Amino acid sequence: MTDTACRNQTAVMEFILLGFGDLLDLQILLFLVLLVIYIATMAANTLIVVLVVTDWQLHTPMYFLLGNLSCLEACRISIILPRMLASLLTGDRTISVSGCFTQLYVFGFLVATECYLLAVMSYDRYLAICKPLHYSSLMNPRFCLQLAAGSWLTGCLSPAIFLFFLSQLIFCGPNKIDLFYCDSIPLMELSCSDTHLVILLDFILACIFTLPPFLLNLTSYIYIITTILRIPSTTGKQKAFSTCSSHLSVVTVFYGTIMIVHLLPKSDTLRVLNKVFSLCYTVLIPLVNPLIYGLRNRKVKAALSKAIRKCGFHKTMQRFSDNNLT
Repeated sequence: MTDTACRNQTAVMEFILLGFGDLLDLQILLFLVLLVIYIATMAANTLIVVLVVTDWQLHTPMYFLLGNLSCLEACRISIILPRMLASLLTGDRTISVSGCFTQLYVFGFLVATECYLLAVMSYDRYLAICKPLHYSSLMNPRFCLQLAAGSWLTGCLSPAIFLFFLSQLIFCGPNKIDLFYCDSIPLMELSCSDTHLVILLDFILACIFTLPPFLLNLTSYIYIITTILRIPSTTGKQKAFSTCSSHLSVVTVFYGTIMIVHLLPKSDTLRVLNKVFSLCYTVLIPLVNPLIYGLRNRKVKAALSKAIRKCGFHKTMQRFSDNNLT
C-alpha cells in the first residue's frame, strides 16, 4: 500500500496489546503471580541499592556498579509490568500510540544501558583478577563514575535514533500487537508504509549498540578464565572465580534470553513459546539478578545480616526506652 493511500485512511490512535488475553480462565492467577513477582523484584533491587549506599564496606567500584544495575532493573520492570497488571485486572489492553512509543523508547534505553553496564562490570572483574596490583589506580572512583554515566548516556542514543525514524511511519490498521509490551518488529509489521529502511536501521543500530559490549564481556571472561586456570592452588582458583561468578551468571542469563527472544522464529506454532521467553526476558531477569548477587555474594549477605542486626538492636533499644518511660 502506498503512503498516499494510507493517508486517505483513518490513522491508528491506539494499539491493542493482546498479551495473554486468550487465557481468560487464568487472568486472575496471572495477575497474582505477576504482582508477587513485581513486589519481590522491587523489594530485592531496592534493598541492594540501599545496602550499597549505606554500608561503607560496599563503597567499591564493583558494588557501585551493582547498585546501578539494581536501579536499572527496578526501572526496567516498572516500564512493563504495571501496565500489564492493569490490563489483566481491568481487561483493557489498549495503549495509545504515544504511550506505545514511550514504552518502546524507555525499555530499549534500559536494555541498551544494561548491555554496556554489564560490559563495564566485566571489565572491572578483569582488572581485579588479571591486574590486581594496578586495580586501585586503574579503576578509581572517578573513572568508575565516568564508565557508569557513559553507559546510561550511550544507552539512550540507540532507541532515540530508531524512534525518530519509526515515528515517520504511517499506521492505518490493523492495530493488534501479539505481545504484552510494545516491541519494534511487531510495530513495524503493523505499518502500511515502506519499512525496509527502518528495519535495516534497526538491525544496524542493534549491531552497533549491543555487539561491542557483548564482545567486551566475552573478551574479558576469556582473559579472566585463562588467568584463573594459571593459578596453582585450588583455593586460589576458587577465590578468584567466586569474585566473578555472580556477574558471569547474570551475563549468561541476560544474553541467553535476549538471543532466544530475538532469534526464535516468529511462526504461529512458536507464538506462545516466544511470549513465555519474552516474559522471562522482561519480567523474570530483573528478579533473578538481585537474587543471584544476594545469594552468591558474600559481602552483600554480610551487609544484609549487619543491617538486620542493627535494625533489631534499634527496635530492642526503642522498646527498652519506652518501658522505662512508662
